[in-house]
Amino acid sequence: MAVLNKIRQRSLFLILIIALALFSFVLADLFKNSDALTSKSQNIVATINGKDITREDFMQKVEVAQRQAGPNATNTQVMNRVWEQEVRRIVMQTQYDELGISVEKDQMRDLLKTSLASSPEFLNEAGLFDENKLNEYIANLKETSAQAYASWIDYEKSVASRGLQQNYFNLVKAGLTGTLAEGELEHKLEGNKVDIKYVQVAYASINDSLVEVSKSDISGYINKNKKAYKVDASRDIKFVQFNEVASVEDENAIKADLNVYLNGRFVDENGRTDTILPFSKVKNDEDYINSYSDIKFDKRFVFKSSLPAAVADTIYKLDAGGVYGPYKDNGSFKITKVVAVKQIPDSVKVRHILIPFTGARSAAPEVTQTEAEAKTTADSLLTVIKANRSKFPELVKEFSSDKGSIEKEGRYDWHPYNTMVPEFNDFEFEGKTGDLGIVKTIFGFHIIEIEGQKDKSKAIQVGTIARKIEPSEDTTAEIFRNASNFEINAGKGDFEALAKEGKLNVRPVNGIKVLDENIPGVGNQRPIVRWAFEEDAEIGDVKRFNVPNGYVVAQLVAKHKEGLMSVDDASAKVLPIIRKEKKAKMIRDRVSAKTLEDLAAAESTTVRTASAINMKSPTISGAGREPLVVGAAFGLKEGNTSKLIDGENGVYMIQVTKITPAVKLDSYQAAANRVEQQKATVVNSKLYNALKETAEIEDNRAKTQVQ
Repeated sequence: MAVLNKIRQRSLFLILIIALALFSFVLADLFKNSDALTSKSQNIVATINGKDITREDFMQKVEVAQRQAGPNATNTQVMNRVWEQEVRRIVMQTQYDELGISVEKDQMRDLLKTSLASSPEFLNEAGLFDENKLNEYIANLKETSAQAYASWIDYEKSVASRGLQQNYFNLVKAGLTGTLAEGELEHKLEGNKVDIKYVQVAYASINDSLVEVSKSDISGYINKNKKAYKVDASRDIKFVQFNEVASVEDENAIKADLNVYLNGRFVDENGRTDTILPFSKVKNDEDYINSYSDIKFDKRFVFKSSLPAAVADTIYKLDAGGVYGPYKDNGSFKITKVVAVKQIPDSVKVRHILIPFTGARSAAPEVTQTEAEAKTTADSLLTVIKANRSKFPELVKEFSSDKGSIEKEGRYDWHPYNTMVPEFNDFEFEGKTGDLGIVKTIFGFHIIEIEGQKDKSKAIQVGTIARKIEPSEDTTAEIFRNASNFEINAGKGDFEALAKEGKLNVRPVNGIKVLDENIPGVGNQRPIVRWAFEEDAEIGDVKRFNVPNGYVVAQLVAKHKEGLMSVDDASAKVLPIIRKEKKAKMIRDRVSAKTLEDLAAAESTTVRTASAINMKSPTISGAGREPLVVGAAFGLKEGNTSKLIDGENGVYMIQVTKITPAVKLDSYQAAANRVEQQKATVVNSKLYNALKETAEIEDNRAKTQVQ
C-alpha cells in the first residue's frame, strides 16, 4: 500500500516521464526516416527551378504516354521519357517567364496553319488551308466529345510549346553574330601554315611495367579533377539463375504423347476406347492438326528452303501422305506430314488495281464505297479490261488506291512465293500467265493480271503437329524448391561456395543506379534494383526474385554513396593518364640533347618532317593529333627549335622550317558568315543541355517510388 501511495503522489511526474519517452521515440523514428518530417517528399516527384512536379500529375502523364507507346515500351522507359519531357518543359518555361515571351493568338493561328497545312480535312477546294474548317472542327469536338476536345487542347499546347521554343532559340541566335574580326581569325586559323622538323620520343617506348602508379597517385588525381569523377549512388550485386527448363523425362513424355498421333490409338493400357487415327491415315488434315497441335494448320505450299534445315531433305523427299518425326525444332517436338505436292513458280510478275471499301485496311478517310459497291466497281473494271487490256494502265491511275504501284502501272515486278497476302498469293502462283480475275483481301478488291511466271519447281503443303517443350509441374516445383533452398542457405553461408557446389554460374553486376531497370542477362527487373536500394538493405543480404521462365537469387555485394568515384573504379580510366605523365617525366629526366639530331641519336629514332600544319586541324603527319605541339610550333619563329613538349603520344622537340601566312583578303565577311552559322548550329544542339546543366533539379523519383 505504501508503494501505491507513493505512485499516486508522483503520478504527474510519471506521466511526464512516459510522455517524454514516447516523444523521443517518435523523434528518433522521424530522424531515422527524415522524409517523414514532410509529406512533400512523398508527393513531389521533382522540384525544378523552384517548380514542383506532383506525383499525381506525373503519373497521369505516364499513364497517357504508356497508352500511346503501346505494350512494347516498358513502364520505366515511359517514365523516363515523361521525366525528360517535364524537365525540358520547366527548364524552358523558366527562360520564357524571365524574358516575358509567350505565343499570342495571331502566332498560334499561324503555327496551327503550318502544322495542319497538309491535313485534307482543313483544305478548301483549291487545296489551301481554310481557317473556317478548322474552327468548325474544334467547335464540333467541343460539342460532341469532351475527351476528344481535351486531346485537341493538349495538341494545341504542344504546338504552342514548340513555337515558344523556336521563338526563344531565334532570340538567342539573333544575339550571335560573326564579326569581321572573328572572320579574320577563322581565316588565319585555317590559312596560316607551318612546316616543321620534329623528333618524337613515344610513350610506348617505355614499358608499362617500369612505371609504378600507386593508389595514392590515383586518389590525388581524382581529387584534383573532382568534376570529372563525380558518381551517383550505386549498388553492386551478384546473382545465380534457376531456369525452368524441361527435363529429359519431360521431353520423353512429350515425344511419347506425339507417338500416339504418329501410330494411332484404339485401346490403351487403361482400357480407353477413344480412337485416334494415325496421322498418315487422316483425310481431314486441317481439323486433325487444329485439334491436337500447338501450331495451327497453314494451307500455303512451301519450298525446301522454308523447311527446318536439319530435317528439310528428309521431309522434302516424302510423297503426299508421308509422315516424319518426332523431331526437335524451334523449342518444340514435331511430327510433319506432307499433305500435298505440286509444281509452283519460283517467282511471278503481276499488275493489279486495288478498289478499297470502308473498313478495309489502309483505306483512306475519303473512301466511301461499301464492300458491295466496291465489288460492283471491280466487276465493271474487269469487264472493261477483258474487252481491252490496253486500258489497264489508264484504269490504274484513275481507280487504284495502291499508291506504291500506281507509278508502275499497277505492276509488281518479279517477286517470290508468299510475298503477298494469302488470297493474292494463291491467285498469282496457282493460276497461269495471262489469267485475269478479282481477289478480295483485307485491303479491298484486286483486279489482277498475271503477266509472267518462271522456274516452276516442287513445293509441298505440310501439316505439323507440334508440342512446345515445357517443364512439367513436377519439374517446375523442383526448380522452385532448389531456388528457395539456395536463397535460405546462401543467406546463412558462402554464396560463391554454395553456387560452385550446385554448379551454378555466379554473375556479378556492378554500378547499378537507382533508376536503372535492366539487369544484364535477365532484362527488365526493376524489383531487383528497388531491393538493392532499400534503406534497410545490408551488404550480404540475399533474396529470390521471379523472372521470366525461372528465378534469380541475388546477393547485395556493395553500396556506393553519391560522391567521388572510388580508386578501384577509377583506376581503368586514370591509370593510363598518370602513367603517361610519369613517362613524360622519365623521358625529360634522361634527355640532355639540345638539337633534333642529338635527341634522335640518343633515343635511337629519326628526325621527321611535317608540312602545312594549321591550328584549325592540329594534326602532325606521322604523329597524329597533337594540339599542344602544334600550338608551340606557331609560337616559334622560322628556324627556331623548341624545348621538350609533352604531347598526347610522346615527348617532342620541334624546329620550324617554314612559315606561310594566310593570304590577306579584301573582306572577311564570308568567313564571318561561316562563324555565325557555326554559332547558330551550336544553339540547336547545345543550348538546352547548357540550360539543363545550370538548372536546379531535385530528383525525388526514387524516394516517391514512382519507378
